[in-house]
Amino acid sequence: MFKYVLKRLGLSVIVLLGVSIIIYFLVRLMPNNYLDTKFSAQIQQGTITLDELDDFKKRYGLYMPEAYISVTFDEGDYAGKVFTKDAKIKNHENAILGVLSPAEYYEGTYSCKKDKTLTLEIQKSGAWSIYRGEGDTKETLEKGTFTATPETLSLSKSGGTVACTAEYYEANFWQKFGAVLGGYFSWLGNMLRGDLGNSFLYELPVGQVIADHMWVSFLISLVALVFQFAIAIPLGIISATKQYSVVDYSVTVITMIGISLPSFFFAALLIKLFSSWLGWFPASGLVSAGGSSVGFAYFLDMLHHLVLPMLVLIVLSIGGLMRYTRTNMLEVLNSDYIRTARSKGLSEKKVIYVHAFRNTMIPLMTMLAGILPSLFGGAMITEEVFAIDGIGRLAYKALQQGDVPFIMGYNMFLAVLTVIGTLLSDLMYAVVDPRVKLSK
Repeated sequence: MFKYVLKRLGLSVIVLLGVSIIIYFLVRLMPNNYLDTKFSAQIQQGTITLDELDDFKKRYGLYMPEAYISVTFDEGDYAGKVFTKDAKIKNHENAILGVLSPAEYYEGTYSCKKDKTLTLEIQKSGAWSIYRGEGDTKETLEKGTFTATPETLSLSKSGGTVACTAEYYEANFWQKFGAVLGGYFSWLGNMLRGDLGNSFLYELPVGQVIADHMWVSFLISLVALVFQFAIAIPLGIISATKQYSVVDYSVTVITMIGISLPSFFFAALLIKLFSSWLGWFPASGLVSAGGSSVGFAYFLDMLHHLVLPMLVLIVLSIGGLMRYTRTNMLEVLNSDYIRTARSKGLSEKKVIYVHAFRNTMIPLMTMLAGILPSLFGGAMITEEVFAIDGIGRLAYKALQQGDVPFIMGYNMFLAVLTVIGTLLSDLMYAVVDPRVKLSK
């Protein structure tokens, strides 16, 4: 069994890598100027620079190079060294037209291709410097002033000038393709280190936002799940044992109504009936506004607020489980060994709940794969309608606002839960059916 689990874990890693590729490239399909438009106000206000926005894109693997400016030293201690920085096509055009000054055009930090420890920094004030390292270990090696036109750059220092060649060129296909691949591995590497980035909607690390709010969703979903199984499975068994009876048709009609109702519509009906008309339950929130209750009183207040959301989840979910149980039960009841058990004189109760029900549970174990994500992933629409700050509602808001870091992190979170749920589902087969051997 241990060997089997290790094998499945290896397959799970491959699956998660595939899911991460899908998530990454789906996000890459967004318009290239999406983030530029989103941060346009901050850029105009000066609270964020274009370079900072590019760094943000690179962190999540969303940066696409447009062009480059390279500075090649032709003589001196740095002869043959090529320093390059990303450039914008629009900035190049504005520099040619005179809208952007040459100093602003060349301004920025250039990295050295041959020696990654060296950096050339050009300031629009007219100063330049070459330094090694970063932060406190930053060591200035050369510095001076410069003069420039959109096509030429002349570096000066004490004792003379430094011959160099400045070149502008647009990114080709392979450079863009390399940026996409590099972006994916950069994002994947950060994620493997537990760094899902910072949500720019909630202004907190994505991992912290998920950890803080998934337990609210877990509480609601867990209680709803318990009632779902406690109601749906007995109904499925009764419906199967009384096939084509009034009970069977009644249960089927009721559950089908539950399946057909949209969650937002059913939630609105409950709010209208039990909150607006009868005033029995609060219409929204997790606790009473301005409430100061603690301990058990706080728990009761929360439970009072969660009755309607849990009712929505229970009613809308029992239909599918009930039909699934009924179908499996009918298949088992028509088996030869059930007829044999009855011919031996066993009571109908023992035949159904001992012999038939256990084998009915085997197909139900496949549902474990989807239960785990539903427990921790939240119910987006239900949480939004009832204004409950669970992880589902936060994901819904993030999706509306285009919170790229949170969306990517949340989807990977669901993928991990699904893979774990699938593994648990396989292991549970051996628990409910001794004939299943997890040894291969």
